[in-house]
Amino acid sequence: MRQTWHDLLFAHWPIAANVLRELVPPAFQLDTYDGQAWIGVIPFRMSDVSLRWMPALPWISAFPELNVRTYVTVEDKPGVYFFSLDAGKRLAVAVARRFFFLPYFHARMISRHEGDTIYYSSKRIHPGAPYAAFQARYRPTGAVLNTNPGSLERWLTERYCLYTTSRGRAYRLEIQHAPWQLQPAEAEIEINTMTAPHSIRLPDTPPLLHFSQQLKMVGWPLEQLQR
Repeated sequence: MRQTWHDLLFAHWPIAANVLRELVPPAFQLDTYDGQAWIGVIPFRMSDVSLRWMPALPWISAFPELNVRTYVTVEDKPGVYFFSLDAGKRLAVAVARRFFFLPYFHARMISRHEGDTIYYSSKRIHPGAPYAAFQARYRPTGAVLNTNPGSLERWLTERYCLYTTSRGRAYRLEIQHAPWQLQPAEAEIEINTMTAPHSIRLPDTPPLLHFSQQLKMVGWPLEQLQR
């Protein structure tokens, strides 16, 4: 598959490792940075969402998305584990849940520009799913950062696979893209209940914020991991 990601805000909070360890499937080792676990709430929008051999269809291939994620490792390969993925297209949600075993939920979402500021809102409307909402405005505040190997910024973002489970089996989905072009960012987050369905309480400290304008990616089919 292929996708293009636009106007990403990486909002990260430190969370005690023992809290997240109870929520991550035992097949995955919780990844930490200097002993600290992290959770990210990532609003952005997508375009050109399609299988590789198919043209992108404008009415189903572009929509906002909002992820809640943490970081795991399997066999020394670092990746992302998603607690939830909210998307503004019902069909995309159905396909991702059916074929990629990912916890997607349908939401009513808006992402719009005013100058260099992005106004973003999301309200989950998925039938039977716990309510979750997010509303913020955010923007980049500086030039692209030079992230060094071993830095927290690179540890949080340079991950080239995701992990998921279905019916007791663990899977990896490999992705590929250019290195992230991260910029410092500021955000005014007015509503954020995205972690509440998982009983994760965010600390009363400002999140670590980064912005990225655009990134193209490609992905491969799910691969079942050995037991």
